[in-house]
Amino acid sequence: MDYKLLNNSAAAEIAGELLKVGAVKLNLEHPFTWSSGWKSPIYCDNRITLSYPALRKRIMLLLCQAIKENYPEVNAIAGVATAGIPQGALIAQELDLPFLYVRSKPKGHGMENLIEGRLVPGQKVVVVEDLISTGGSSLKAIESLKENGAIILGLISIFNYGFDHAEKNCADAHVNVCYLSDYPVLIEQALAAGIVQESEVKRLQDWRKDPANWG
Repeated sequence: MDYKLLNNSAAAEIAGELLKVGAVKLNLEHPFTWSSGWKSPIYCDNRITLSYPALRKRIMLLLCQAIKENYPEVNAIAGVATAGIPQGALIAQELDLPFLYVRSKPKGHGMENLIEGRLVPGQKVVVVEDLISTGGSSLKAIESLKENGAIILGLISIFNYGFDHAEKNCADAHVNVCYLSDYPVLIEQALAAGIVQESEVKRLQDWRKDPANWG
């Protein structure tokens, strides 16, 4: 199964832009706390990119290009709620493909849908996320799509933290993964921009190796 960074030059470009607009923040002295309880020197919110039209379009076009090159047989796009929804919709519009999205849990009223939109059994679907951490939410959405008849071609995202266990989780689920940029590239760009110092790089790298026990 593929688990790959799409384009090295684009990876550096996108990492630099994420830092520039504040979609990614780094702070070693006052780490962020994730919902899992992990302490983290990085916080990533790619939804901020939606407020910057030129960057929003650049990300969308790079993801579309990646889909056309890696999954040319695609005939539907699925976003993962919530942050994967707007980017997925932009991609589906550009590629002129059906769009649907997967909730984290069924809606509590009406039809109580988990999948919103029309999924035709046998459709070849590319799943869109804004970022990949452990891969858990993405794989849960993918399982729901498969249970409803989708053929999953791959998972594509803007950013990937690069955890080894995320790669293993996706490999175990036989899911192809592509992403525009990742944590190692981001640290390189942050160092080049003077956002972090050379003396801080090892601590930042150590977090990715063992995020549950870092700090």
